[in-house]
Amino acid sequence: MKELVQGLIDKVNNSDMVSDKIKKMFETAINNTFTTTIKITDRDDAFVITGDIDAMWLRDSAGQIRPLFYIDNDGANDLIKKVLKRQWFSIEKDTYANAFNETASGKEWNKYDITEHNPWVWERKYELDSLAYIMQIAHLYYEKTKDESFFDEDFLRVLRILVDQIELEQDHSKSPYYFERPEAWAPTDTLRGGKNGTPVGYTGMSWTGFRPSDDSCVYQYLVPANAFTVVSLRRLSKVLSEIKSINDDELIAKMERLANEIDKGIKDFALMESKEHGEILAYEVDGLGNQLFMDDANVPSLLSLSYLEYFDNDDKLYQSTRNAVLSKENPLYFEGKFAKGVGSNHTPDNYIWHIALSIQAMTTDDRKEIERILEYFEKTDAGTNLLHEGFHKDNPEEYTRDWFSWSNSLFCEAVLRYIGVKMIKA
Repeated sequence: MKELVQGLIDKVNNSDMVSDKIKKMFETAINNTFTTTIKITDRDDAFVITGDIDAMWLRDSAGQIRPLFYIDNDGANDLIKKVLKRQWFSIEKDTYANAFNETASGKEWNKYDITEHNPWVWERKYELDSLAYIMQIAHLYYEKTKDESFFDEDFLRVLRILVDQIELEQDHSKSPYYFERPEAWAPTDTLRGGKNGTPVGYTGMSWTGFRPSDDSCVYQYLVPANAFTVVSLRRLSKVLSEIKSINDDELIAKMERLANEIDKGIKDFALMESKEHGEILAYEVDGLGNQLFMDDANVPSLLSLSYLEYFDNDDKLYQSTRNAVLSKENPLYFEGKFAKGVGSNHTPDNYIWHIALSIQAMTTDDRKEIERILEYFEKTDAGTNLLHEGFHKDNPEEYTRDWFSWSNSLFCEAVLRYIGVKMIKA
């Protein structure tokens, strides 16, 4: 697989827009992801570990293969399709799970979790973004290749289940999902209001238990995850309408209606007023009048909403929200000697995440801002030429996760975009 990404390495190395240090980091990071985390299984699909944890997260695996969408050859397309096959194979085992085993080994993050158990499931934290991610990879694959072969009846059967679940979770009182982690290490490690979560009212948005950080929500309508779901439903329904062999107008109409209902819920319940920045989006709401403003480094985030194509970069509401995220109004925004950026409740205070810096670079048209972020990358890799989870804002030698491939891949995508390499579209 090293040969698969060599063309991207050559493009970066031949660019005069980035430093030798960034070039070395790019080569190390992309090779790390594509030579250490992906295994072709006996099912002829691709199992993708997140790095230092031997399990496959739906979200992380989608993020890790993003550089493949910048490679115009059959080898890249084949690998994307193999990852897709594994994602859809896994989600059918448990549509509320976030991470899976390669085999039905029974391995679990915590065997004492109070929830349903399945030997294929590594962890069962329900994260709406997991469903949005695998739908995103499906529509991006078709938009890149126009290959209809993946979109067969088995795919449609599972998709109907997922769409029904997203709709069901508009009214969580009807949900079969429950989760509790006894003796959780922190309040964020289990649902905060008991095994069914905190109280909610109807908004049109879809309920989620946990954020893309795997931390529990304070209020159960996570706005970035719902916005991402809107985009994924709309883009994938458009793909289904283009494929002549698919004759399921009911599913297509349901996806479009659901996207519209969620989008309306965001507009009706997630707008709030900032004294410094004007009208902005909340991070979480409950439909009962409570709103939370913050932003977490993990994607989907408020910061990432133009990267995920819910907004254009120059959208007024996005810009005001982005400005608030990148300010002290966000309790997870930190400024230090080596960098300033967004962190996460998943790591200690004053730890900035490389993922958030990559997203910041990909959501601005300001070249000076991007160049400043590239300098942050150069100074905060702790001499490893790899990207980490969080690093201390005043001492990058203090960091979490030596081997975090999602972060590596997002950095590589940010560099590719900066030097002008575009995602492949058929």
